[in-house]
Amino acid sequence: MAVPKKKTSKSKSRSRRASAWSLRTPARSICPQCRRAKLPHVVCPHCGWYKGRQAVEVD
Repeated sequence: MAVPKKKTSKSKSRSRRASAWSLRTPARSICPQCRRAKLPHVVCPHCGWYKGRQAVEVD
């Protein structure tokens, strides 16, 4: 079984764990009805359309 020769420093192990914490901007898609940016697989908050039909009434 492999055994490490040196102790891993706190900064090395913490930076390795912290790489999973990076925040990414959410993906955006274009609404085919109103041509505004929206989240994919979600009803458009501006016009209320989803999958080619009116899903929600928006005032």
